[in-house]
Amino acid sequence: MENVITSQRLFMLLIIIVVGVLLYLLGPILSPFLVGALLAYLTDPLADRLEVAGVSRTSAVVIVFVILTTIVTLLVLLFIPKLSHQIQVMIKQVPAVIALFEEKAVPAIQAYLGDGVSFGDLQSFKNLIASHWEKTGDIMAQVASGLTRSGLAVVGWIANLLLIPVVTFYLLRDWDVMMEKIAHLLPRNVEPIVSRWAKESDEVLGAFIKGQLLVMLALGCVYAVGLWLVGLDLALLIGMLAGLASIVPYMGFIVGIFAAGVAAYLQFHDPIILMWVAAVFGAGQALEGMVLTPLMVGDKIGLHPVAVIFAIMAGGQLFGFVGVLIALPVAAVIMVFLRHVHDGYKNSHLYGPQALAEQIEDELPQAQDIDVNEKR
Repeated sequence: MENVITSQRLFMLLIIIVVGVLLYLLGPILSPFLVGALLAYLTDPLADRLEVAGVSRTSAVVIVFVILTTIVTLLVLLFIPKLSHQIQVMIKQVPAVIALFEEKAVPAIQAYLGDGVSFGDLQSFKNLIASHWEKTGDIMAQVASGLTRSGLAVVGWIANLLLIPVVTFYLLRDWDVMMEKIAHLLPRNVEPIVSRWAKESDEVLGAFIKGQLLVMLALGCVYAVGLWLVGLDLALLIGMLAGLASIVPYMGFIVGIFAAGVAAYLQFHDPIILMWVAAVFGAGQALEGMVLTPLMVGDKIGLHPVAVIFAIMAGGQLFGFVGVLIALPVAAVIMVFLRHVHDGYKNSHLYGPQALAEQIEDELPQAQDIDVNEKR
């Protein structure tokens, strides 16, 4: 029996190594497949609900696919041009931000720390930004021009882009069937453990992707709409930036209120506007704590924000863009594995005599019951 278990472990280790090597070698062509798999994973619960309601699987997938395509199309048509324009506006304001820092912040800091504090030649940096902002703001045009000169790159980019919806549709249609077949391929003695770990990993990953990311998106929309009502030109850009930064608790609030405060002061030159900016972000924080987080995340334990940042950076460093896409699923599996290792360690004699004594106390009544049954 030990030889069988050892062979199984070696076989599964070999599979993991082969998958890792294939990910590394096939990374340049895996992006559309991984994006399609991620979209299929995110939308599978909605398709399952439609299926439970009596809709056939294919029809449910078509409905979900149409909704997803509509959302993506609206995002591209409505938000991308606005974001591009606001980025150019932000670049134009960089010299003004430097001047504001030089006029307001530097004297206050030097008065507090002493005149010996130096911030370098800010005027040269300001002149450099002012002279090159047009070139910087025209980055997309330069990229488009470069792609036009390389016909093969354009064809590859378009092919990958068109492949994503195709992969998403077929994976979403056969998602439950594939999961069932994978479960049947597992060795029978490890299938219950792997299935339990997979379920726990899905809960961890779902708590983050389907919870925290929705909170981030909702906060971004709240901040953007609030700043738009205030009249800020960079409302969409700063709102989305603050929403993305909300992956770390309170980071979105800090980054957003600082960026929005500077942008609002430069636009209106009225300190009163800062009170409205503070009201927007205060309302967003209250909404997050009382409504968004309890409703979308609840008491589920997802990935820690620091673990998410580290996983994404490590995945990008090791496997590039493909590593970024697989970082969160791998981090969820590792978190579940470490949780079980932690529980096993706390219940072992390595942790301390008390753990061993508690284990003996738990096993003693069971042994007494077996002796009583044998005597009977």
